[in-house]
Amino acid sequence: MDETNEVLSKAPLFEALDEEGAAALRSSITEVRLGRGQTLFSEGDEGDRLYVMLSGKVKLTRKSADGRENLLAVLGPGEMLGELSLFDPGPRTASAVAVTDAVLAGLGHDDLRPFIMRQPEVAVHLLKALATRLRRTNDVVADLVFTDVPGRVAKALLDLAERFGKQSEDGLHVHHDLTQEELAQFVGASRETVNKALAEFALRGWLRIEAKAVVLLDVERLRRRAR
Repeated sequence: MDETNEVLSKAPLFEALDEEGAAALRSSITEVRLGRGQTLFSEGDEGDRLYVMLSGKVKLTRKSADGRENLLAVLGPGEMLGELSLFDPGPRTASAVAVTDAVLAGLGHDDLRPFIMRQPEVAVHLLKALATRLRRTNDVVADLVFTDVPGRVAKALLDLAERFGKQSEDGLHVHHDLTQEELAQFVGASRETVNKALAEFALRGWLRIEAKAVVLLDVERLRRRAR
């Protein structure tokens, strides 16, 4: 429970609250457990609650009319999903699927809205989180137009490293848990083109490729390539 409370305290929903307020909000939480590949909600579903990641990873995806899938984000502990429907009560704009076994804290909008009315600073923090996500979306759109595939691969790896990386003596280990196809969807390119970029980075000594993971050996070179 202490570990759960620690993760929750870092989420935008809770970081503005004192202990009494956080305890009151935690009392409304429903724990949700997902196995790898299990769907939390689907694009078009009614959005009636938001979630905070407690452990594991969940991907947000959208499908085109012809069935192609775009991976919008990979979320880990402390991050939120489904919060858009709290302010815009429409259907879900993306699907959420577990990349690994995952545990989430669910909060229904009917429980959350009265709480926000009493604690308006919570709404401010939620809006800041939404603004951050919008900035990231704008960056992704710009990258698709102005940045080549190797640059986008470097940027995606650095983004995953920032949230999931663990430093060790031989480099920065990034266990992203994505398949080759999912990584390509995240970058917005074909699997072959992404694999070619990864192979080039490995040849240059910038990283080492492992199963559903990479070890970043030269972060500075990758940062330069991502610009």
